[in-house]
Amino acid sequence: MAIPSRIVELAGEMATVEAFGELRSVSLMLMNDGVALGDYVLVQAGGFAYERVEHQVAQEALRIFGQVVGFPQA
Repeated sequence: MAIPSRIVELAGEMATVEAFGELRSVSLMLMNDGVALGDYVLVQAGGFAYERVEHQVAQEALRIFGQVVGFPQA
């Protein structure tokens, strides 16, 4: 299961993403479409973003996931 992560910093083919207060660096080399600050992406094991997620869909997924595991809504 991939958790939508919000892009908070862009640096070439790399991005810093945030989910539930945790930051991590991910590669954008598998992305077919461009991304911008504030976009939500799905990240696969190994740290590769592979799909952009619409804001409303990402927010709903984060809300549900947060309820299931007890995290506050992002």
